[in-house]
Amino acid sequence: MFIPEIYKNENQEEIKKFLQENSFGILVNQTDGKLCATHIPLELDTNEDGNQILCGHISKENPQWKGFTDNDQILAIFSGPHSYISSSWYDHENVPTWNYIAVHVYGKIKIIEGEAVIESLKKLVDKYEQNSENPVRVANLSKKTMMQTRGIVAFEIEITEIQATRKLSQNRDNKNFQNIISELEKTEDAQAIAVANEMKKCPR
Repeated sequence: MFIPEIYKNENQEEIKKFLQENSFGILVNQTDGKLCATHIPLELDTNEDGNQILCGHISKENPQWKGFTDNDQILAIFSGPHSYISSSWYDHENVPTWNYIAVHVYGKIKIIEGEAVIESLKKLVDKYEQNSENPVRVANLSKKTMMQTRGIVAFEIEITEIQATRKLSQNRDNKNFQNIISELEKTEDAQAIAVANEMKKCPR
């Protein structure tokens, strides 16, 4: 990913938090000479060696998984809030742009089987059921329901590189920067307001 220096984010704690809060990503790899992409939750975890990994699964009916063994190189793309920035919000003539936060994770993928699959599913379900009034637990599901796990391919991705960008008008002077925040908040659009809130966190 091309990232101008001013927008580069190398704060590992910020990146980790972002991945945990924006874990619905796009898994990209090459299968049979074609690029394939699937939108799925990809959960940040740590393996037994203490290395960061991403965990996930896709349907066996999805041919993308057949490329995992032929070429283990993958790209996982995660997006945060984003919004159009009108140049009418500046005190000078310029072009419109877009503010956004994104993280690209590169790594090596391997298929997992057996009990490791169940443990991965438990962590996934527990994370998203924690605020449910009647949380579902994988351990409480019937054998008949758990038979559906035969229809998935679970995997772990050993992370080899992370590229993170926070393009939030850091190149603007303070007057224009603050005006962009104000205009974003006026839109009453959830994405725009989220971008405004992220801009407020930027050191000036």
